[in-house]
Amino acid sequence: MNLLVTGGAGFLGSHFVRSLLADRLPGLSGARVTVIDNLSYAGSFANLGAVVHDKRLDFIPGDVADTALVDVVMRAHDAVVNFAAETSVDRSAAAAAGFLESNVLGTQVLLDAARRHGVPRFVQISSDAVYGPLETGAYAEDAPLTPTSPYAATKATADMLVLAAHHTHGTSATVVRLCSIFGPGQHPEKFVPRTVTSVLTGRPAVTSDSTRDWLHVEDCSQAVARVVTGGGPGEVYHVGGSIELTERDVAGIIVAELGSPGARIEPAAVAPGHDRRRALSDEKLRTQLGWHPAVEFDTGLIGTLAWYRANQDWWHPLLTF
Repeated sequence: MNLLVTGGAGFLGSHFVRSLLADRLPGLSGARVTVIDNLSYAGSFANLGAVVHDKRLDFIPGDVADTALVDVVMRAHDAVVNFAAETSVDRSAAAAAGFLESNVLGTQVLLDAARRHGVPRFVQISSDAVYGPLETGAYAEDAPLTPTSPYAATKATADMLVLAAHHTHGTSATVVRLCSIFGPGQHPEKFVPRTVTSVLTGRPAVTSDSTRDWLHVEDCSQAVARVVTGGGPGEVYHVGGSIELTERDVAGIIVAELGSPGARIEPAAVAPGHDRRRALSDEKLRTQLGWHPAVEFDTGLIGTLAWYRANQDWWHPLLTF
């Protein structure tokens, strides 16, 4: 199988590519991968690690909104996995135009090229943010989309374009909506690495009481692989977390694990566009495709903290104070 992985130098995409080339993903053993990534602030060629030398990998720097480039790259692939996206709620509130280009226009460019070249599978990676806040319970895949930030609105729009391509053109397209993913190599703007790097540099860890499902990135890659190989056309699948905790709870665990009793945890209100609580029901993915989380939250978090401790040269230049 030949896969085109967009955003493959970012956190989620690079982990998926590394796992695939290590033959750790079900149904994708021996697959070849083409990565296209515009290497924005959150993406780096170095994120691919040792697999950059793998003969099964081709890397192409470029933007998914570049119609001419995507048309050339798309040829002779069996599936597209679209991780490419701008994902920061705060950045989208400050300047939304770039999110429209990457998340909406980029998705449509990919869909058009996939249809022209007869690519059999298209998997769109999305977010629980498209649903907005939820007081109790968990969202099912058919819940209405009520995004509360420009970022979430662009992801919801992209999802609708993907599903419309299925209904209008018969594209074998599927949407995967993720909970809050954490793990090694995540940009410090995200909550877990922001908290870890704050503690390690003597700054206060600023947290709110917003609640999320938390899942290790390895389990995320496993779930996406299941959808690539077995997901139904026109379907939406949720990838839920292994545990539900507030940001404040997670920050307390991080401080305790890092052995930093003097670390300050400063409470903050939930910022505009940041939903107080999100939760996904992932029963469909579990029952239909046989996916289950394998990495315990505590185990995954301890391994993540160890990675950030050992790789300060990687993340320190990325900090903005």
